[in-house]
Amino acid sequence: MSTANGTATRRTELAAFLRTRRERISPEDVGLPPGTRRRTAGLRREELAQLAGVGVTWYTWLEQGRPINASVQVLDAIGRTLKLDATERAHLFRLADVPGAAGIAACDDCPLPDQMQQILDALPLPACVVTERFDLLAWNATYAAVFPGVTSAPTEERNTLLSAFTSLPCCAPFDNHQASCAIMVGQLRAAYSKHLGDPAWTHFIRRLEAESPAFAEAWAAHDVAQLTGVVKRLRHPGVGRITVATTNLSVQAVPGARMTVYTPVDAQSKKALARLAAGEEADARFPCWSAHHPERKVPALTA
Repeated sequence: MSTANGTATRRTELAAFLRTRRERISPEDVGLPPGTRRRTAGLRREELAQLAGVGVTWYTWLEQGRPINASVQVLDAIGRTLKLDATERAHLFRLADVPGAAGIAACDDCPLPDQMQQILDALPLPACVVTERFDLLAWNATYAAVFPGVTSAPTEERNTLLSAFTSLPCCAPFDNHQASCAIMVGQLRAAYSKHLGDPAWTHFIRRLEAESPAFAEAWAAHDVAQLTGVVKRLRHPGVGRITVATTNLSVQAVPGARMTVYTPVDAQSKKALARLAAGEEADARFPCWSAHHPERKVPALTA
């Protein structure tokens, strides 16, 4: 199919999608009186346009599949008015050909299934679930023993990239801290191309730039890294050095999320992780822990 034909087909699909979703919303659903002279089901175009804060003519053209462009903010307003769920919202952005469509669905609308925690808990290796933005969604006990700084943080602060760049070197679990951070920034940059214009992503990146000069420098380099397995050298105050290889598995329930499993690459690391999995030294902290985290307790197991 040519590019022109593909664009025309996408616009036709967009028009049909908007129309069918509009017809599913009753006036009562959005606080309007039901009326007695409605010839069509659902909301009228002018009602939807008013509720979404867009022009009636512009919305009509959009629903007719005309070649007009829509911003993230406008489509977001239309999606909220139509009460689209995360999957429908992502579909809307893809049909509208908006940058970031592949990952536009908000993870707040896509909770992890209960089985995911059971899977994590069944693994004897450190394992966690993170988003493309490195927000930590879930983890197991062995992961918490290795990365207590991020798992014990308040919910809104549980981000592995934020933790890596703002933790003091004496508390950091990474032995090769600089190399590990560089790879993470490259992966973030690659994911960011799918979220251009997303306010949440923009805020997160601006915050990291403000809090970490090292991140600001790495981000300005525009280096890009694939989401592939890497070897990480870790350190733990109770079991010593741990060298692991990471394996990433897609988590379909949350757009862009992945489960990362840390597998030991040598006998020493295997023994160290086995001890942590058995509960030995799981609560060990570096001597500076209480000074830098005075109000934090031993991390819980679930996010």
